[in-house]
Amino acid sequence: MNGKQAAGYLAAEWVKDGMTVGLGTGSTAYFTIEKLGERVAEGLRITAIATSKASEELALKYNIPLLNPSEVDKLDIAIDGADELDPELNLIKGGGAALLREKLVALHSDQFIVVADGSKAVDKLGAFKLPIEVVPFCYEWTLQTLRESYPVPFEIRMKGEDIVVTDNGNYIIDASFGRIESPQQLAEELKRITGIVDHGLFIGIATRAVIGYEDGRTEVIQGN
Repeated sequence: MNGKQAAGYLAAEWVKDGMTVGLGTGSTAYFTIEKLGERVAEGLRITAIATSKASEELALKYNIPLLNPSEVDKLDIAIDGADELDPELNLIKGGGAALLREKLVALHSDQFIVVADGSKAVDKLGAFKLPIEVVPFCYEWTLQTLRESYPVPFEIRMKGEDIVVTDNGNYIIDASFGRIESPQQLAEELKRITGIVDHGLFIGIATRAVIGYEDGRTEVIQGN
């Protein structure tokens, strides 16, 4: 069992009968959904909201009942991966271009558990490029504003010759900030720029992290 699988499987154990669950997106969250599917087959009764079309398809494959967000005010628990996490459980997310849905689900959950392999744990956020979701209309202007505001590289995310489009019909700009000394300040500044829908800084949201290592060990870190 590798680190991602160990973390994903352990986090699934916090899901109890009758809960509404936010299903994350990505390679580690995949294993949480897989384990929940096994538990559903054994009789666990849950309902869920997926944070991406990919996770929705995986949930349906494992017969996990899905809800429309309009059917529930709040979730009991959400489990999702991270591209980076620091010792305070601040995160960078969005490598899979699902950050907006992931943040909405995380913020509307009583518990938000982060699952990651050991390589994602860092002292300071920022080695991973920060994803910023922007509206397509005049995205060039938004990109220009970012470049004028911060002396770091920004690039629109591409797949081949095509601009990557999120499940919400938006674009992603990836920012190479390097070490982010004040993630809370940067998060607030970015939200004030017109054209930005949201960004991949998840500050003070996670309640617990499950870190998996290649030897199969897991470490649980409790949030503040």
